[in-house]
Amino acid sequence: MTDPALPGRVVVTGATGKLGRAVVAHLRSLGVDVLAVDRLGGRDPRDVDGEFLLVDLTDYGQVVEAFTGGADEHAGGVEAVVHLAAIPAPGLMSNAATFANNSAATYNVFAAARAAGVKRVVWASSETVLGLPFDTPPPYAPVDEEYAPRPESTYSLNKALEEEMARHFCRWDPELVMVGLRFSNVMDVEDYTPFPSFDADPQSRRWNLWGYIDARDGAQAVERALAYDRPGADVFIIASADTVMNRSSASLMAEVYPGVEIRKDLGEHETLLSIDKARRVLGYEPRHSWRDHVDQA
Repeated sequence: MTDPALPGRVVVTGATGKLGRAVVAHLRSLGVDVLAVDRLGGRDPRDVDGEFLLVDLTDYGQVVEAFTGGADEHAGGVEAVVHLAAIPAPGLMSNAATFANNSAATYNVFAAARAAGVKRVVWASSETVLGLPFDTPPPYAPVDEEYAPRPESTYSLNKALEEEMARHFCRWDPELVMVGLRFSNVMDVEDYTPFPSFDADPQSRRWNLWGYIDARDGAQAVERALAYDRPGADVFIIASADTVMNRSSASLMAEVYPGVEIRKDLGEHETLLSIDKARRVLGYEPRHSWRDHVDQA
């Protein structure tokens, strides 16, 4: 039975990605009717479990059809959209291609949701807007949502613009709820094997303050965001409760960023990507750690 706080039918874009797969499986396990959407070159959508539709999100018409039931054999009645699709990181394509794809796809998703009368949109923003790779030290730690975005790549610039775009869509429609989740580096269980080796060089993972997010906890964050019903646009950092390191968080900051203000007493391995706001407002609480899957001896 579906949680009454959750929408009954949801479109998830980027459904075949690492986070997308976890989100689709999690929402379906909760009884949510999910239309999974992605662009898979040459792949037959019948090979994908559950309801699936191939959509080029840079084509506005295709997005509208997906959201309104205009595609044959797919129902309308979409109540919420989870937008995860994107070229997922800087440096995978040229800057211009990354910006052209990601900006068009996100605008089309936001605009098509508005045209379809959808009032809840959750989308993947990014930890990169916090200033990654922190070649310029963070203003303080743990970093949080209280300082303005500091994009340092074209990919991150687009994410910062998405957050601004969401604020204006909500200004145009005072009933609209838009939640941007600034996901940290998404990991599956099989990705945890090399984690113990990171301790040999703390510089190797300083680029995101040694953060990560288990894909299952990312899916939980999406669930919590879909249940959030306060109109307007808001953003939340979503990370695991711990770092990728066995060394203490305080010692890492002291060695790598000795001049940065530490604004709280840090737990032994406490994340330096603050999830306090997500805990307080969304009720998000990470349930998974790499330490449960890897021998740290």
